Amino acid sequence: MDYKELEQAMADLDEDTVLDMMKEVMDNNGEGVKEALEACQKGMATVGDLFEKGEYFVGDLIYAGEIMVEAMDIIKPALAGADYKKLGRMILCTVKDDLHDIGKNIVKAMLEAGGFEVIDLGIDVPPEKVVEVAKQENIKIIALSGVLTLALDSMKNTINAFADAGMRDDVKIIIGGNPVSEEACKALGADEWAYSPQKTVQVCANWASAA
Repeated sequence: MDYKELEQAMADLDEDTVLDMMKEVMDNNGEGVKEALEACQKGMATVGDLFEKGEYFVGDLIYAGEIMVEAMDIIKPALAGADYKKLGRMILCTVKDDLHDIGKNIVKAMLEAGGFEVIDLGIDVPPEKVVEVAKQENIKIIALSGVLTLALDSMKNTINAFADAGMRDDVKIIIGGNPVSEEACKALGADEWAYSPQKTVQVCANWASAA
């Protein structure tokens, strides 16, 4: 198995090659599954970099996310027994009054590829729901997504809901999406903000490693 070729195929959005190579891993009784996953992760990181440079567009990110989900589905049985980097569990959702999920789904695919178990609460999620699940499941990392300007209000309400529940110091909250900026992050009281899926993964991975 040429893992460099797999990494390049992922970066090039060559779906057929990626999926064929993942099937090859499974045909070999899952041998090299960890290395195959890491190659895909590196390829996804390249996709993120090319997006940030303006060489790839949102459609490319969506496609990359879909390829990654398919690839993960193929090798999941082998991953279950493999010692690959697991970063723990986190919550991801699109906030209340926002029904957009494309960006969220891209981020989810990249977070899962990076080693997270993602509890995806879906779209239009009220603050109390996020707090309730975080409490029940003992989740320390929360990612809030939104595309509409009004999502900023919902993000603030969600962050405040953690404060009202006495849990704000127990969790790290990252916000992302179209209306989000450095200024918004400070104004809303979030811990971090992301302008790309790649940054979301990096920030959350750093938090998980420091925990």
